[in-house]
Amino acid sequence: MLLFVLFTYAAGSKLANYKLFIFQMNAQPFDDSFTKWLVPGLLLTEFAVAACLIFKRTLLTGLWASLVLLVTFTVYIVLIKAQYFDTVPCSCGGVIEQLSWTQHLVFNLFFIGINIAAIALNRYPAQQQLKLS
Repeated sequence: MLLFVLFTYAAGSKLANYKLFIFQMNAQPFDDSFTKWLVPGLLLTEFAVAACLIFKRTLLTGLWASLVLLVTFTVYIVLIKAQYFDTVPCSCGGVIEQLSWTQHLVFNLFFIGINIAAIALNRYPAQQQLKLS
């Protein structure tokens, strides 16, 4: 449920401040011509991942997709912290964009941990875990 809230909030806050999100994406360290694809693509991806997380049939797909997104964003944060890029604005949206890059990193690692635990619990339901004990 936390992952659902995270991705819904992130995408919703970006959509609510759409012009600001476009501005922030144009300030990222890649060519602005990618913005027209990245902005709607990222919004659709985050909403699709959130949708997958609420249905039992698509839960595992949603968990893996959210893990890929979180790891991708985390690698990007590590590159920023390693000063691979010049100054990079946060385009996370909402209160999340108020975090420092170190706080972002800890935040993402926390959710990656939750994500991995959810995948493990989903792959090995409680009934199977009891048999293994």
